[in-house]
Amino acid sequence: MHLPHQRGQVHHLSDDPAAYDAVLAGVTEAALARLAPEGNLENRAASEDIGDTSLGITSLLALAWHRTKDPRLPEAVRRSLAFHLDSRVFTEDNPGYPNLTLRDSGLPYARYVLEAGAHPVGDWPSTVWALLQAVNVLDAADGLVDEEQYRELLGVAGGYWRWLTQATVFNPQDAANQAIGCVVGGLMLARHLPPTEGESVRRRSMRLYLDEVRARRVRDRGALLPPEHGGAYDNNYGPISLSFLAQAHRVSGDEVFARDGDALARYIDARVCGSGFDIGGPRYSEQHSAFESVLGLRYFGHRVGADIGRYAGDSRWARHAVGADGEVDGHFAFLLVWQIQDSTRWHRTPSEAPTRHQLRSGTVTVSFDDRMTPSVIEAGGTALVAAAVNRQHGFGPVTDTTLLCRPMGSVRVADHRVGRLAAKLVSKPVVGRDHVLRHVRSLYVTDGTRLWTIVVVERLGGDGYLLAGMPYVAADGDRFRRVGDLPLVAAAGALRLTHPEEGSPDSFDARAALTQQQAAFELAADPRGYGDPDAGWRHLRTSTALEAGPAPDAPDGLDVFAVRYGVAATEPLTMVCERTEEGLVLRTESFTAVLGGPDPHGEPQLALVPVTP
Repeated sequence: MHLPHQRGQVHHLSDDPAAYDAVLAGVTEAALARLAPEGNLENRAASEDIGDTSLGITSLLALAWHRTKDPRLPEAVRRSLAFHLDSRVFTEDNPGYPNLTLRDSGLPYARYVLEAGAHPVGDWPSTVWALLQAVNVLDAADGLVDEEQYRELLGVAGGYWRWLTQATVFNPQDAANQAIGCVVGGLMLARHLPPTEGESVRRRSMRLYLDEVRARRVRDRGALLPPEHGGAYDNNYGPISLSFLAQAHRVSGDEVFARDGDALARYIDARVCGSGFDIGGPRYSEQHSAFESVLGLRYFGHRVGADIGRYAGDSRWARHAVGADGEVDGHFAFLLVWQIQDSTRWHRTPSEAPTRHQLRSGTVTVSFDDRMTPSVIEAGGTALVAAAVNRQHGFGPVTDTTLLCRPMGSVRVADHRVGRLAAKLVSKPVVGRDHVLRHVRSLYVTDGTRLWTIVVVERLGGDGYLLAGMPYVAADGDRFRRVGDLPLVAAAGALRLTHPEEGSPDSFDARAALTQQQAAFELAADPRGYGDPDAGWRHLRTSTALEAGPAPDAPDGLDVFAVRYGVAATEPLTMVCERTEEGLVLRTESFTAVLGGPDPHGEPQLALVPVTP
């Protein structure tokens, strides 16, 4: 089976005007065929995310008219706009909506579900989306919408803004993508208002961003990030936040959006594998957006000089939102409008600058978490994620049922490149259950097709082994196929692949059909879609795991583990470790590494020499 939501790298989507004209032509024909007598353009099969969707299609038709002057479109735009204004603008409080700060305000809002009281918790983001669809129609109204409709829509858009910022709690779902979207809506609305009123809305938008989004950023992997549903980054909504930051910068020109977008883009570049695979996040741990991410990934990938468009998206939403029946849907239409309007092209060349939280070369990637423990290793077309033992998750040496990867002090990192080899040395102090302080030195070396992981630790004892990851997915064309084994691995010591006992509680067997995200939601406290899969996954007790024994003939007082990923295990891995005056020397069949003593500032020293064939 394949992962359901990672279906091809986003930069495979063409970014030339002709391709977008073809997309708009397809949307136009589908919309005109669907247009109801009352002007409704909604996908009738949809029941949620409904309050803004007809208006979203209207905005796409308005953009298409400006590009093609199709004579069928003006009447369709006017009829569908009239439908939204007459039938999808609600001014009576939704029964059960929990976040009002001003009751019976009479201000307009959009409903997530049309029936009163059916599911009011989603009304805030639905109103943000409706505001964004509305300002896109206002931007395209010239020559298309008469003055009366324009003024009515402008009044509704202003009412949406006031409802979002005055009548209800701001950002009630703690979702930065929604909050930044609201800021963008205010910035775009301000351009249509009289100067004094517009300046007031613009200042309010900037203040909300600075005080309610930027001031609440969460630190992860050295970056300050806009929080998503209580965590630092979400695989689905994080790149959507990047798109909102791109539009905010395009609209306002304010450098705060550029700086924050650059930081988020570099963070994405560091965490995503070369294939585009990623895992982890507070709301959806392995779902990915698709066309909604294009604007941000393209805009900021170009700015920071990184190929973040490699991000694996969901091709079922390749160009626009679709319903369960595959029919075009207006939800997120504003992001399609903006990416069509933006002329930035994809940056397809990997960044060559060393990055603290990633080692990447060729088809090999090691992405590191906040503790500088690998979160994903990808080599030989297979991605391994952190394994679990005794409720501890990660990669690293294990002794007395304790995984030694949580630092007790400063983590030091040294990067080195020579010829075709790229290496990263991570040195961290750790303390086990025996209260003994040990220094774990983990060396990662790649030639672009293979990865060597060598771990050196003091006084581990005879029962120690290296937890070397859980094989999880393998590249299969543009998809990721679930795997429970990894033949492309070798070790200098004994190597075994273990699986939990069948029926073991709080365990994950990589051979099972269940995905990591599904298992994580089952272990989470809240139901699927509202819980935190990362929090649920932390309840995991044990998992499928690669375990490597110590290499033979290590120097006295040291345990040394060596694993190579990415080529058939029939090619032997040799590793010799010895102490010299220069430091600890590690010799493999492909390189010699010298781990020198710390410099006067305590930083580790690394030298690397390729073995000449």
